[in-house]
Amino acid sequence: MTAAPPGPSFSVHDIPFSTHGSWFGISPVLAEKTRAEDLHLVSHQNGMHAVLRLVPLEVATGDRAGTHVEATPSLLRWIHESGRIELVYESPDTVRVRGAGLALRVSAAAQTLTPFSGTYFYRDPVADAYVFTSYETGRRYRVTVLSGSVTDTSGSEALGSAERGVTIAADSGGGWEIAVEECDAARAPYASSAAFGAVAEAARNSFADFVDAVAPWRSSATPAAELAAYVVWSATVRPAGLLARPAVLMSKHWMDKVWSWDHCFNALALASGCPELARDQFALPFDHQDGSGALPDSVTHSEVLYNFVKPPIHGWAFGRLRERLPKPLDQADLAETYGMLERWTGFWLTARRAPGAALPHYQHGNDSGWDNATTFDRERVVVTADLAAFLILQLHELARLATELGRPEDASEWTRTAGETQAALFDELWQDDRFIARSAHGADTWSSSSLLDLMPAVLGEHLPDDVSAVLAERIEKHLTPHGLATELPGSPHYLSDGYWRGPIWAPATVLIEDGLRRAGHHRLADEISARFRALCETYGFAENFDALNGMGLRDRAYTWTASSYLLLAGARELRHTAPAAHTRD
Repeated sequence: MTAAPPGPSFSVHDIPFSTHGSWFGISPVLAEKTRAEDLHLVSHQNGMHAVLRLVPLEVATGDRAGTHVEATPSLLRWIHESGRIELVYESPDTVRVRGAGLALRVSAAAQTLTPFSGTYFYRDPVADAYVFTSYETGRRYRVTVLSGSVTDTSGSEALGSAERGVTIAADSGGGWEIAVEECDAARAPYASSAAFGAVAEAARNSFADFVDAVAPWRSSATPAAELAAYVVWSATVRPAGLLARPAVLMSKHWMDKVWSWDHCFNALALASGCPELARDQFALPFDHQDGSGALPDSVTHSEVLYNFVKPPIHGWAFGRLRERLPKPLDQADLAETYGMLERWTGFWLTARRAPGAALPHYQHGNDSGWDNATTFDRERVVVTADLAAFLILQLHELARLATELGRPEDASEWTRTAGETQAALFDELWQDDRFIARSAHGADTWSSSSLLDLMPAVLGEHLPDDVSAVLAERIEKHLTPHGLATELPGSPHYLSDGYWRGPIWAPATVLIEDGLRRAGHHRLADEISARFRALCETYGFAENFDALNGMGLRDRAYTWTASSYLLLAGARELRHTAPAAHTRD
C-alpha cells in the first residue's frame, strides 16, 4: 500500500475529504447535526445529498470492520488490524479506491426509491459497471471494478424499498481496486489512466503547488497554514449549474453556498498566489446582480436567493484585492468592476434609503450578515453605523476608480457623497461617545452590547482621532483570550453558541483588525490577530467559535475562517520582515 503522504492530517468528522474542483466529498457528516457511523460520498449538486455509503467489511465474516480513518490532503485511509482501504481522487469527478485484507460494500444511502426521490441501482451491460442513479443530485455514480471480484450484489433494478449495493473483495491472496465516477447521462467506459500510486502522487503534487502559491511565507510560526489552504482548496468546485466560474464554497458540509460577503475573504486570501481564481471569487455574486443593482444573498449549484442581501463590503474588499494582486489590473478590468460597484452602491442609495433619508437601512439582521445580533433585537428595519461605514469606504473606492478611468466629474460626485454620508453618520448615529442604531420608520434610537455597533472602526484613517480611540477602547473590552466576542461576555444577552450573540467570527476579526491598523492602533490589531491565529491553530476552521473556551461551533470546515487565518498569518510574517510601524497605543 502507499506510503503515508506528507501534509497535515485531519479528522473527516471536522473536514470532508475532497479535492479542488470536485462537487462531492467523502465524509460522515450528512447534514447539519447529522453524522453517520460510516463514510459516505456526499454530493453538493442540487444541494447537499449523501448518495453512497462506503462500508469496510471483514473478509472472513462479511461483518462491518471496525476501522479507524486517517486523512491527509491527498489520501484517505480506513485502517484495520486485518488490512486497509485507500481512496484518492484521480480527477474532480472520479475517485480510485483499493484495498487489501478488507472488502468494501458500496451501497445507496437511501433505501427507498419513489418516482421522485431515492437512488436506482443496476448493472450497465455497456460499461460492465454498476450504476447508482440519484434523483436528488440528478447524477449517476458508476462503480467499475479494476481488479478483484464482486462477491455480492443486491437490489439491482429493484423498485420501492430495498438494500441496493455491491461488495468488492480481493481474489485469493491479492488486493482489489475500483473507480467511482460522478457523471451525467452517459460517458465512455472507464479506462485507467495511471496506476494508483501515480494518481496519489499527482494529487499530492496538486495540493503542494496550491499551498506554495497561497502561503509561500509559511513557517513554524504559522503551523495551521497548510490545513487552512486545504480547507480552501478542497472546497473549490468547478463551474456547473448556476456557477459559471470556479467557486470556493463556504464548506463541503451543509454551508455549501457562496454568500455575498463571505466570498470577499476567500478572494483576498487567494489574490497573491492564485489571482485568476481570486478575481473569480470576487465576481461570482456580481454574475447574478439584479436590475436594481442588488447582489443575491447567496448562490450555489442550483439556487440563487434574493430574499436578503449582504453588507456592501465590496469597495473595501476590492481595494485590498488590488493591493494583493501580483499585477495591476488593466483599464477594461477596472471599468468592469467600476460598473458592478456603481450598481451595487446605487442599490443602497436608492432602494435602501427612505425618502429624505441620508443613510441607508437594513431590512433584517440577515442583510448585515450578523443575522441575530442584539442590535436588531428592538427592531429589524434599522439604520446602523456599520452599514454607513461600509458604504463610505465603497464610495471612496468608486471615487478612486473614477479618477483612474478618467471620469473626474464622477470622482467628485462619489467623494461628495462619501463626505455627506460620513457627516450624516456622525450627526445621526454618534451619541454620547458611541454609535447607536435608529429605526428606519422614525426617530427611535438605541444602543446594544454587540460588536456590530463598533464596526465603524473599519473606516480606519477616515475616522477622527478621538472617535478612533473610543472605538479601540470599546473593542478591547470584547477581546477574550481567544478573540473578539460578538457580544460582550458580561451582557445578559450573551450566548456561548448564540451565532452572532457571543461567538468569535472571522469576518468581524479581519475587518476590525484592518481598520484598527489603518488608524494606527497597531498594538491592539496585533493582539487581535495573534489571538485569532492561535484560536485557529488550536481549534481549526469552524464557522464560529465559543468566545470563552475557544471550541469550534457549527460547520467545522468553513473557508472564510481558513482564508482569514491565511490573511492574518501571511500579514504577520510580512511584518516580521519589514520595519516596525509607528503605533498609537
